[in-house]
Amino acid sequence: MTADSSFSHQSSAEDAAAAVAAASRWIQPLRTEIGRYLIGQIPMVDRLLIALLVRGHVLLEGVPGLAKTLALKTLAALVDAKFNRIQFTPDMLPADIVGTEIFDPRAAEFRVKRGPVFANFILADEINRAPAKVQSALLEAMQEKQVTIGDQTFPLATPFMVLATQNPLEQEGTYPLPEAQLDRFLLKVVVDYPSEAEELLVLDLAATIKDLPSPQPVVTLDAIRQAGETAASLYLDDRVKQYIVRLVHTTRRPDDFGVRIAPFIKVGASPRATIGLALAARAHAFLQGRTYVTPNDVKTIAMDVLRHRVAVTYEAEAEGLSSETLVQRILDELPVP
Repeated sequence: MTADSSFSHQSSAEDAAAAVAAASRWIQPLRTEIGRYLIGQIPMVDRLLIALLVRGHVLLEGVPGLAKTLALKTLAALVDAKFNRIQFTPDMLPADIVGTEIFDPRAAEFRVKRGPVFANFILADEINRAPAKVQSALLEAMQEKQVTIGDQTFPLATPFMVLATQNPLEQEGTYPLPEAQLDRFLLKVVVDYPSEAEELLVLDLAATIKDLPSPQPVVTLDAIRQAGETAASLYLDDRVKQYIVRLVHTTRRPDDFGVRIAPFIKVGASPRATIGLALAARAHAFLQGRTYVTPNDVKTIAMDVLRHRVAVTYEAEAEGLSSETLVQRILDELPVP
């Protein structure tokens, strides 16, 4: 390598680092504001920021009382965009989400009344409390960014993101999400209980502050779009790409890669998982302030990308093995470049 080419390479790396730093200026203020309303749950917040950067849908699962709804409402309020909340219930109809046609007797014609899905951010609260026909009303919106009402098709806002919460499926009065809809979520994040220290802070906050001021926007959609474009341009080495593909293919044919769990996997992850894993890994590297993606970025985010896309067999259930257990086996045993 000549001196000129070495200087050019160094200059290019410095330019890339400067671009990442400039595009991510809003990240810390957003984290700070979220921290005013949400104690702890840092991994969940990071996943929400990743979904925001790549415009991916995210599903939060956890028992009631873990601030899932609060986290999503706060995030949406801190972004200068249109936000609608939909509370899913067993008696809902698809029209309650996408809208319907209403007959106007004065004009003697049907008019379209748009539903709450027409917004940038949709909080689908307790999404698994509604039956499958209602959940499926989001399928077209989540994948094609459009909805069909009657014989008319309407494009949705840009960006369009579904931020959903659900209680664990063992809870009474819930309906499992269809596999086709689960696959449309970029991430499924399992929210755990706070630590003892965090819960003490929650107690102090609840005991001393009755009414926090409403969150005010700290970032625009344009700034998020620019950050997303910068994140999507981060360097992804061919060996890391191969690692991503191997991870996903191991969920389909584990024996081919030396991971002996084939009897326990009924359905592996789809190609959508491969794309999502690459996007999420780039966004994770961006949040760390780097200009390149490492295998650790992939491993860190892989569980959230894959856990809801791997279906287990009855044999696995009999052995007490969950999809998370099998994905972890893959992450532990598949060689890392």
